[in-house]
Amino acid sequence: MSHLKRQEVPKKWPIERKGSVYVVSPNFNVGEGIPVLVVLRDMLKLAQNRNEVKKIIHSKQVFVNDKAAGDEKNNILLFDNISIPTMKKYYKMELSEKGKFYLEEIKESESHKKIAKIINKKTLKGKKTQLNFGDGRNLLSDLKCSVNDSVIINFKDKKIEKGLPLKEKVKVIIFAGKHAGEKGEISEINAESKTAKVNTKGKELNILIKQLMVTE
Repeated sequence: MSHLKRQEVPKKWPIERKGSVYVVSPNFNVGEGIPVLVVLRDMLKLAQNRNEVKKIIHSKQVFVNDKAAGDEKNNILLFDNISIPTMKKYYKMELSEKGKFYLEEIKESESHKKIAKIINKKTLKGKKTQLNFGDGRNLLSDLKCSVNDSVIINFKDKKIEKGLPLKEKVKVIIFAGKHAGEKGEISEINAESKTAKVNTKGKELNILIKQLMVTE
């Protein structure tokens, strides 16, 4: 499907529900990110239409996680970085407390790193461990970690810079469900029910671990 009806776009997208009938549909992860086209045209206002976005992409003026932006339908996901070196502008995709994606301007030095959640681990031949992340990325690593932990990936050095284990008293963001966008601290983990109690703004929420990401 190449297009979505504007009225049917994910609630996380910060775009008007009024306007053209159709909006571009992402190539993958519908609801988990925003297509490059929508980010460049509607959020950053760098173009007025799809053709202009294609020209920007073709000229390699925009980078996502240190790689030139490709297909305009590719999704930019939570914590992905957008770099526009010619304008000396750098952004990170964030999720507001109201559950809407937005772009936070960051320093150039911050644009080479991102937080990613481990969703699977595989042991390969030679006892090498492959970590699979929620953004579709996978890396070989000898890092001691578990599924549902997070890591900080350094794109410049092409390595995992730091592990962020899922445990009590760590900071997390809820990235899915009705509380998407809320941030807090884990007070208790229930391995049996695969849930965690998260303290956020004076209230305690019981959240599925699969909807949480450790951020620090």
